[in-house]
Amino acid sequence: MKRNATAVWKGSLKEGAGVLTTQSKILDNTQYSFKSRFEEGIGTNPEELVAAAHAGCFTMQLTAFIGETSAVIESIETKCDISLLEGTINSSQLTVTAKIQGISNETFQELVTKAEKNCPISKLFNTEISTTATLV
Repeated sequence: MKRNATAVWKGSLKEGAGVLTTQSKILDNTQYSFKSRFEEGIGTNPEELVAAAHAGCFTMQLTAFIGETSAVIESIETKCDISLLEGTINSSQLTVTAKIQGISNETFQELVTKAEKNCPISKLFNTEISTTATLV
């Protein structure tokens, strides 16, 4: 399987702007700029997109692992905070809240750790990844 996205940038770094388009067209000429990345501008930015990718990938991986048990998932919500420091993504913090019937907190925490280590986006990163998970 291969997926793709395209970035087109015009102009200088600070005054220019770009657009992002994904293969699925869910992003279709979506704007991004220096301001949307480092200040308060309209549009997205690479770190926000990485956060979405990590949250989505981790949540699907956790769902797969829980699916191997007899537990019933009502909902799993994952927030991902990406930290950019001095030009390097230095951490990805996942915060998970889940409503699941028929699973102990101990098993849930084990599966969260397993998903953190095994989702494809986690494997892509060369950074610190941490997770805080709450079973409600």
